[in-house]
Amino acid sequence: MTLASVRDFFAAKAPDIEIIVTPESSATVALAAEAHGVEPAQIAKTICARAGERTFVVVMAGTTRLDNRKFKDLFGTKPRMLGGDDVVEVTGHPVGGVCPFGLLSTLPVYCDQSLRRFDIVVPAAGAINAAVRINPERMAELTDAVWVDVGQDPEGVTSA
Repeated sequence: MTLASVRDFFAAKAPDIEIIVTPESSATVALAAEAHGVEPAQIAKTICARAGERTFVVVMAGTTRLDNRKFKDLFGTKPRMLGGDDVVEVTGHPVGGVCPFGLLSTLPVYCDQSLRRFDIVVPAAGAINAAVRINPERMAELTDAVWVDVGQDPEGVTSA
């Protein structure tokens, strides 16, 4: 999977979107923001979680934290983050390159409202040094994502 599956995804669904491969790692929000010249909040981080028996990915702004109360209200249970090996097994992408594109398994994708304040966000693209620049609405459309509000910003203020 990984970068090849993301390339296949975009070739089939959005050939106009270019995958940007950098010589340096962009595996963390800080590294990605530096590599792509954007503010850390514009990095669209992808979290692989479980709620009961359901496994899915949540994409949110890079500086937004998961709000456990909102998550529980929406999904009926506390979130359980998958470990690194499980993330690779379920998504096909390495930790630091996880994204909602070209997933190994058919997983529900949720986009947090925190992304909507940007015209362009930068999610990973299946490798620790690959990403795309994309409008969050288009990302949600391409991945059949459902918009949710499960984030809080760094100061603990609920995202809009």
